[in-house]
Amino acid sequence: MTYLPQELIRKKRDGGALTPDELRFLVKGLTDGSLADEQVGAFAMAVYFQGMAMPERIAFTAAMRDSGDVLNWQQFDLDAPVVDKHSTGGVGDKVSLMLAPIVAACGGAVPMISGRGLGHTGGTLDKFDSIPGYNTAPSPDLFVKVTKEVGCAIIGQTAKMAPADKRLYGIRDVTATVESIPLITASILSKKLAAGLDALVMDVKFGSGSFMGPLDRSRELADSIVKVATGAGVPTRALLTDMNEVLGWTAGNAVEMREAVEYLTGTKREKRLHEVTKALAVAMLRVTSLFDSDEAAAQAVEDSLSSGKATEKFAQMVTALGGPADFVQNYDKHLGKAPIVKAITASKTGFVSAIDTRAVGLAVVAMGGGRTRSADAIDHAVGLTDIAGLGAEVGPNRPLAIVHARDEAQVQRVQMMLDAAFTVGAAAPAPGPVVAEVLGA
Repeated sequence: MTYLPQELIRKKRDGGALTPDELRFLVKGLTDGSLADEQVGAFAMAVYFQGMAMPERIAFTAAMRDSGDVLNWQQFDLDAPVVDKHSTGGVGDKVSLMLAPIVAACGGAVPMISGRGLGHTGGTLDKFDSIPGYNTAPSPDLFVKVTKEVGCAIIGQTAKMAPADKRLYGIRDVTATVESIPLITASILSKKLAAGLDALVMDVKFGSGSFMGPLDRSRELADSIVKVATGAGVPTRALLTDMNEVLGWTAGNAVEMREAVEYLTGTKREKRLHEVTKALAVAMLRVTSLFDSDEAAAQAVEDSLSSGKATEKFAQMVTALGGPADFVQNYDKHLGKAPIVKAITASKTGFVSAIDTRAVGLAVVAMGGGRTRSADAIDHAVGLTDIAGLGAEVGPNRPLAIVHARDEAQVQRVQMMLDAAFTVGAAAPAPGPVVAEVLGA
């Protein structure tokens, strides 16, 4: 059916609910270009102010999903449920690097379609680009082959998956409509549902380093995603996790890859990082019904790590997607290193009482470890290690972080940025929960 776009925009502007047919018409116009940019912007602004009822969100997300290719894993005879995880982003969030092989080692199939860094947040694909030869854009046949044979494959989104979202997001970005929860929901889920999943787990961050900010706002997004994904036929569980400090000890690309390998091999594991990774793995194993209880799933996760099976899956995936066959054994040889490594000391002795985690992420971006423009090249070697967490006692013998930089100018800039990002006081704050809430299936 054909509609006048301006009348549908008017209907939404005035608070009306759009029908599934009307939403499919608008998404078709987004995809084939028959909707002008100014009409797309007007529609996004109307949704920003008027919102969408849950049936609208489900119909809109499904139409966005169907705007391009939708994978069908049933035709490939996978002997495992297909599950993925998506994070709303944070600083030091290298969870996906360990999570996919852990779940694969426990019997799941994880075709993880990830993204690049955005703003202050790091990108999973940028971390994998630090591995020489690793192909984040394999052919569809190779993607299927690796997922089937190894159990997991971490790659980037193809241009043919949810193309309507790519155009809508670009217009939202320049029309101040990014923060709309119905539009965020559709953007995230259109791509994830196009991956043909049996189940999904969401890691929705809250706090100073998160995209959404306060816990209540993050909860609103998590609730929307769970209801829309479930309404679209994909059982979904969402975890609200803390991003008021860096997750793990590192922020950067190669430095985070090092931490991920050390986590998998058991060399060292930061407590909060392990708690989030384990909780997400348990959620993925439970939402797929691979295990009947959280306790059984948690034991399987620990067994996959202690036995080396998760590490083996990671190594197999890296090799199958073009990385070095000896990457796990010799990761330090293969990962780039910055020429200058220096401690960033606090301006006074005391306990870290607050962290502007977003500012820590921007310090990595300022060194070239992230992008200020989409066309920017990434310097995979730069970053921060040994980052102090909340409650850490800092002073002459315990720096705020170790900076891995290209030159002294970067060191000085990071020193100023971290001085401003860390609040040091006389007493350590009471620790808060790492996983605050769980919603959904």
